[in-house]
Amino acid sequence: MGDVIKVSHLQQGYGKTIVLKEINLTLQAGDILGLIGPSGAGKTTLISTIMGMLRPQKGTVTVLDTTMPNRELLGRIGYMAQTDALYGDLTAMENLQFFGQMQGMAKAKLAERIQYAAGIVNLQSALGKYVKAYSGGMKRRLSLAIALLADPEILILDEPTVGIDPELRQQIWHELHRLAKNGKTILLTTHVMEDAEQSSYLMMIREGEAIAQGTPAALIEQYQVTSVEAAFLQAGRDQDAHSRND
Repeated sequence: MGDVIKVSHLQQGYGKTIVLKEINLTLQAGDILGLIGPSGAGKTTLISTIMGMLRPQKGTVTVLDTTMPNRELLGRIGYMAQTDALYGDLTAMENLQFFGQMQGMAKAKLAERIQYAAGIVNLQSALGKYVKAYSGGMKRRLSLAIALLADPEILILDEPTVGIDPELRQQIWHELHRLAKNGKTILLTTHVMEDAEQSSYLMMIREGEAIAQGTPAALIEQYQVTSVEAAFLQAGRDQDAHSRND
């Protein structure tokens, strides 16, 4: 099996505004990539480009050996957006059934997967509740359950653990590691350093540039610090110094 996701010399922007420049990234089956960086750094733009929602301005993006954008490939990607795209006037169960049917899942398989996905995010007892009565954290959990429904080869999760308590975050990570072990490829964005440390590989994005990438351990060693957060801060200082010297 070749690269599951490959981004080469990507530049992305709107009109004359450049949001991402010279992004290179390779992911294989079983990788968990954490994209970290401040708000507005370009993380969501990169995800949108990998998903095929945006056409690259320059460079190429291939997913499962297919050049993106490609609509047919979306069925093989489980996606959790940063903002919850849920139907408040439906129950959680009805939301799950609706999104599962949209993905063409057979009824018996869908019923089985709803129980699995609801179990991962601890929502079994709240499936009959209307989503408009859900808290923000519960909506995040439901969005993650929807992303897991069709057993996709690739999971793309934008800020998946925002508003989720530490115990459940641990449970979700346990499942993400299990999925990766079984050959799923996972790409997530996060502000949460505990999430970053759980990833097998990190890309730090700041002002549209990948300022550092590698395993958490390699980055901690490279910058001679004791945490991923300190590595990110040091990489940012190095970028600033480099900009001043240019």
